[in-house]
Amino acid sequence: MLAVSLVVFGQYVWLLAALVVATILSAGGLFLWRAHRREQEGDRTWREQNRRMALERSMTAIDGMGWQDFEAYVAELCRRDGCTKVLVVGGSGDLAADILGYLPDGRRLVVQVKHYAPHRKVPSGDMQKFVGMAFAEHHADVALFVATCEYSGSARQLALKHHIVALNRDLFGSWNSGASLPSLLGLGGTGAGPERRRRPRKA
Repeated sequence: MLAVSLVVFGQYVWLLAALVVATILSAGGLFLWRAHRREQEGDRTWREQNRRMALERSMTAIDGMGWQDFEAYVAELCRRDGCTKVLVVGGSGDLAADILGYLPDGRRLVVQVKHYAPHRKVPSGDMQKFVGMAFAEHHADVALFVATCEYSGSARQLALKHHIVALNRDLFGSWNSGASLPSLLGLGGTGAGPERRRRPRKA
C-alpha cells in the first residue's frame, strides 16, 4: 500500500512539476510576444512620426512656392505618374483650367490648381467655376481639383455631385510623397468623371 501511494504521489509530483514548467514557459512566451508587439508598435509609431515630419517639411516648401511655380510642380507630378501631353495653361483667360493632359490610360485630364494658405478653405465659387468649365468647355474625362488647403463643405458636396476629383492638402501630400495619381483618383470624389465620358480617349 505504501509503495502504491509513493508511486501515485510521485506521478502527481511529476505532473505538478510539468504544469509548473508549462505555466512558466507560457508566461515567458506571452511576455516575449507582448514585448515584441510593443516593439513593433513603437517602430510603427516612430515611422509614422518620421513620415509626418518629412511630409510637413515637404509641404512647408510647397507653401513657400508662388502660384505659377506650384502649377508647374503639379504638372511635373502628372508627368512623373505617366501622364502625357501635359501643358500648363493657367493664367488670364484659362477658363478654370490650369493644366491639361492625358492619363496613362488615355483619358483626358483637366486640372484646376489652388495654392492657398493652409488655414483657408476652397470656397464653393471656385468649385462652381471648375464644374461649369471642366467638362463642357475642356471635355474632361477626369476633372482634378488640387488644393493646398481643405475644401468648404459646399465645395466638397459640389465635387462629389459633379464627379470632380478633389485632392485636399492631405491627399496632395500623399501624391507629393510618392503615391501615384491613378491610385488617388478614387479617394477625392468618384475619380472617373460622368458616365458619358468614361470611355478613354485617344491621345
